Amino acid sequence: MTIVTSPIQQAAAIPMWAGRVCLITSRSGKRWVVPKGCLEPDKTAGQIALQEAWEEAGLIGFLEEQPVGTYRYKKSGNVYHVTTFIMQVTEMALRWPEADTRQRIWVAEDKAHKHVDPALREVMRKVQLSCSAV
Repeated sequence: MTIVTSPIQQAAAIPMWAGRVCLITSRSGKRWVVPKGCLEPDKTAGQIALQEAWEEAGLIGFLEEQPVGTYRYKKSGNVYHVTTFIMQVTEMALRWPEADTRQRIWVAEDKAHKHVDPALREVMRKVQLSCSAV
């Protein structure tokens, strides 16, 4: 196993629709997460966030212009740095690329942070604050 010393860059979408946040199961099915993936050459963080929202959750929409925040986590000896965007969902597919391996749930925005790991929890609280200020 190769261990990378500098953080691996990822982008994530926090999908929102009608006051609710979409969470999906992790690949193992043991945790609730948001769609995210590693950055790719010639794609922006925003493009990756939208791509992962489609592949992992079957969601289409648009991102807020600026990221809502970042977080870090460790997995398999590597550190990941995730740039996170709020995504306003406009379409929800019944079938999507990872539908057979992931579940999708919609949670009230003021409760979503309670379902995720601590690193993501802080960003989710920012989402709740930014939405309640509108």
